[in-house]
Amino acid sequence: MGQQQLLLIVLSVIVVGIAIVVGINLFSANAVESNRNSVIADLHHIAHLAQAYYKRPTAFGGGGNSFVGFTIPATIATNAHGTFTVATAGTATQIVLQGVGVELGDDGAAGVRYQMTVQYNQVPTVTKQN
Repeated sequence: MGQQQLLLIVLSVIVVGIAIVVGINLFSANAVESNRNSVIADLHHIAHLAQAYYKRPTAFGGGGNSFVGFTIPATIATNAHGTFTVATAGTATQIVLQGVGVELGDDGAAGVRYQMTVQYNQVPTVTKQN
């Protein structure tokens, strides 16, 4: 082989290597973003359950206009997206939920984490923890 052909082969290997690294980084970033969206969606689902509990009369197993006593059903407390808990016990007017995802968050040490504040007369608000 001539020197020019060897140079083209080396250049091709370098370009392919860079393309592989960029592809892996994009895939990883997409996995984290997908997990963030899934955790938020699951928190919204749990918030809906909490608001339904709030509105249901105590005679029917609800809170009777209070979040006190609300627990996350065991079937959805842990799933493929993460683990969900009640961060701050429910009061008469609000409850704070927390979701920790399976993908590492911005700190690189723990899973993505969000808290959602659910109030009886407002749209739930999401706060990013990492």
